[in-house]
Amino acid sequence: MRYLIVSLAFLLGSAFVPASRVAPPTLKLALLKYAGGGDWYNDVNSLKNLAAFCNKELDTNFDLEYATVESGSADLFNYPIVYATGHGNMLFSDLEARNMRAYLEGGGFLILNDDYGLDPFVRPAMKKVFPELDFVELPFSHPVYHQKYEFKNGLPKIHEHDGKSPQGFGLIYQGRLVCFYDFETDLGDGWDDVHNDPQALRLKALQMGANIVQFAFGQ
Repeated sequence: MRYLIVSLAFLLGSAFVPASRVAPPTLKLALLKYAGGGDWYNDVNSLKNLAAFCNKELDTNFDLEYATVESGSADLFNYPIVYATGHGNMLFSDLEARNMRAYLEGGGFLILNDDYGLDPFVRPAMKKVFPELDFVELPFSHPVYHQKYEFKNGLPKIHEHDGKSPQGFGLIYQGRLVCFYDFETDLGDGWDDVHNDPQALRLKALQMGANIVQFAFGQ
């Protein structure tokens, strides 16, 4: 386990090495496969498009083909950022919750995407991972909104959902944001363009995604 955490820390620290120096290792984003019946496999092009955008705009070195990783797998530790999305139920067994916690404590980062209807399931699932933590709404002043791209009013509104204002929530473990949860907006659909969003809206979604990636690497 310690070897995996050290390896992950190395990858995180290598992501933004200038091109004039030794080329960093190729990194992969990962899609989380979870139990419970929710459609974890939704938005198949989201991570590919986000990786391509980050490679272009942030000089990252992401493989455009993402990995699929299960919650309880040791492979989780191979990926600096894991993305979870869907509409339905999300369940973690005791083993999966312990594995997810170890991954996040060890330097990993989880992006949770509200693809409409995930909220009632994702909160108890993550409560099993961190029983002592609650999601907190991140203020507009939080650094995640002020990386390469400025989002002075927080998350962009990508989809209507219930017509409420978008919110960004986080789990903060020992002073470090380990999980970012976008609610009432659906960044992932903006990355995937499954609803033929206007280009300006898609760009905002990708820019916010790049901010999350940049923040995760820079903590």
